[in-house]
Amino acid sequence: MTKMTIKAEGDRYVVVTRHFAASPEAVYRAHTEPAIIQQWLLGPDGWTMPVCVSEVRPGGSIRYEWSNGNGRGFYLTGEYLALEPFRRIVHIERMHMPGPTPDNEVETIFEADGAGTLMTMRMTLPDAQTREGMLASGMEHGMEASYVRLETMI
Repeated sequence: MTKMTIKAEGDRYVVVTRHFAASPEAVYRAHTEPAIIQQWLLGPDGWTMPVCVSEVRPGGSIRYEWSNGNGRGFYLTGEYLALEPFRRIVHIERMHMPGPTPDNEVETIFEADGAGTLMTMRMTLPDAQTREGMLASGMEHGMEASYVRLETMI
């Protein structure tokens, strides 16, 4: 049984929740520190992240580049809007596959929950069509694979 849930809300929102058996500080760092991000945010097996930029400050840049080792790849760009260390991250992201997707504003909350952390990620997309396209892309399989990898690290 998966520890992750994904649900659509309204026309423009996607909410992802996931419980981790680690402290909010550890889960927050795993979402902000490049050396850690490159180890777990890889999607399905066989992918790597050769480039990871995470300038953890309001206005700081985000750039993740993924490769499958066989000439296929894509990247994400964005910027941080707000940070509350160990509790909350708000950022904008856009995927480039190869052209950019519309901006996705993502708020991620890290809450102590028993002996672990409940992470709640709320994505705000520009419209229902963009939201449906994201949900239809199979993103949940890559997310869950990444979160399983993270769980084994922390």
